Amino acid sequence: MSALRIGAGQTVLFQGDSITDAGRSRDNDAELGRGYANLTAAWFSALFPELQVRFLNRGISGNRVRDLQARWQADCVDLRPDWVSIMIGINDTWRRYDRNDPTSAEDYAAGYRDILERTRQVTGAGLILLEPFVLPVPDDRRGWRVDLDPKIAAVRELAREFDALYVPLDGLFAAASTRRQPAFWAADGVHPTQAGHALIARAWLRTVGAL
Repeated sequence: MSALRIGAGQTVLFQGDSITDAGRSRDNDAELGRGYANLTAAWFSALFPELQVRFLNRGISGNRVRDLQARWQADCVDLRPDWVSIMIGINDTWRRYDRNDPTSAEDYAAGYRDILERTRQVTGAGLILLEPFVLPVPDDRRGWRVDLDPKIAAVRELAREFDALYVPLDGLFAAASTRRQPAFWAADGVHPTQAGHALIARAWLRTVGAL
């Protein structure tokens, strides 16, 4: 296990789309939803109860990078987190195919860089970037790679640029799919099953040195 990166009394903010949202409460910050954010917070708190780390979830289903930009002041900067964990991008790809409303890789990267710059400049928070992913179920998801792969590459470049911790989810899910069929991890290729959420949570905890 590497050195634990999250310190006593710190606040960790999860941000993203439906994968992060996962039915979280809009009224009670303690109710983090049914997904990886809740699993991550629960396991971290069980492993390190003495650190009294606070976890917040501000994921919103359907969000794209542009949506994060629009709400970043209220849903990130004003919360003054010590760590910001972001997973965003699959809807920037999906909307190209279901609504003919694409987001170019260049616009995606520029919007992502904007929220990272604003986070660093105002809060000084540490950054944890989770790459977007897609699995080939149903079969038409295979065609999404031409749009998603450049966005994954952009997140990797931003992680280097901002010296962020990085969770390589697309590769992680691809590897997991050699052990069980892709639908076991994400029935529609996008939204994780409980096993898929657990896979994300474990990878996140390892990345911050908690496992």
